[in-house]
Amino acid sequence: MGRISVYFLSLLLLSCAPHLKLQKELAETETEFQEHIGLLVYDPEARKTIIEYNSNKYFTPASNTKIFTLLSSLHLIGDSIPAFRYVERNDSLIFWGTGDPSFLYAKVFQNDRAYQFLKDQSSPLYFSSSNFYQEHFGPGWAWDDYNDSYSPERSSFPMYGNNLMITDSAGSIKVDPPLFQDSVKVIEVEEKRRRIHRGINNNLINYYKGYDTSSFTREIPFHVTPSVVTIMLKDTLQRNVTWVDEPMPTSAQILYSIPSDSLYKVMMQESDNFIAEQLLQMCAGIISDSLKTDIAIEYVKNQFLFDLPDEPQWVDGSGLSRYNLFTPRSIVKLWEKIMVLVPKERLFQILAIGGEAGTIKDYYKATPPYIYGKTGTLSNNHCLSGYLITKKGKLLIFSFMNNNYTVPTGDIKKNMESVLHEIHERY
Repeated sequence: MGRISVYFLSLLLLSCAPHLKLQKELAETETEFQEHIGLLVYDPEARKTIIEYNSNKYFTPASNTKIFTLLSSLHLIGDSIPAFRYVERNDSLIFWGTGDPSFLYAKVFQNDRAYQFLKDQSSPLYFSSSNFYQEHFGPGWAWDDYNDSYSPERSSFPMYGNNLMITDSAGSIKVDPPLFQDSVKVIEVEEKRRRIHRGINNNLINYYKGYDTSSFTREIPFHVTPSVVTIMLKDTLQRNVTWVDEPMPTSAQILYSIPSDSLYKVMMQESDNFIAEQLLQMCAGIISDSLKTDIAIEYVKNQFLFDLPDEPQWVDGSGLSRYNLFTPRSIVKLWEKIMVLVPKERLFQILAIGGEAGTIKDYYKATPPYIYGKTGTLSNNHCLSGYLITKKGKLLIFSFMNNNYTVPTGDIKKNMESVLHEIHERY
């Protein structure tokens, strides 16, 4: 058993070991692995802290930031996702995106309500993005991630998850959606691996085709502009759509698309950054006339998070930014707030489940499952927070955060699993 595990098992026997000795052991562990460790395990029924170390210290949360986005969405969005807002004017229909990420996005539950509504309109269609007030990328995102599928651009009316798919099968290059087929330039290179590179501010794509002849599929983001959205809508709906710079009136009606939980589940289980960013934008659009993440963050902090133990440094919806900083005890408080909003039976279905679903399906295996929560991973940082069911059936809330380590992340995960399993067995 690793030294981290040995240390935390000693925490379980807090009454049997001097406090200073435990601090020394943790300091030695942190020095050896060059990391920053924080853990809080809390019993919400007894309102009692079970285990605590560095729970008042700030950590880079990575995708634990999505827990904040979930709470925001639960408070503001409701049971169904608003697809877009629209007005009928002079025999025309003008519509504005709400940020709904589900339109033609293959990863989520689909119904065709929004698509059919637009396609079946007899009036001319006009699309406006005048309510979109932010950069396509969040503050503190790594600039070179723009070419990777986990970092698509934010937009008011996303389509296909704001990603395109390039497939090379037996020398035949196929692009989906087909609109981008002619944007791909094939370049033969004298190397085995294949690479795809898109221009940072355009949709010109170079496919560096190596000599590997096996089938190849790669998903990358496309660059979003009002013109691109309009052309894609024309292509998809098979009817004319015109872009207009038209302010959105307060009287604009709302068309709803899919059940909200179908988005929350993908966001929390698969750690979908795109859905998280779009949801937080949608929250802003509900409390204001603008799709701007900062509006939602300030509102939620003031209205729902004013009593957190520590002020959250919160800048985006997904956790891609390293500017985010939270403490373990604030995250535990957040999970406690979520329990008040959502029945356990519903909540546990949308979270990652140890040994069964999402980002922890290969860890924390047990029958029945005992870990339900959310992971967060960036280079040299890994966190897991959520709910732990003990062998005696007690529900505990925990936040386990690891930052700035230099060992492989797999080693950190194994030690975390050992610690949390021991808590499951003992309580």
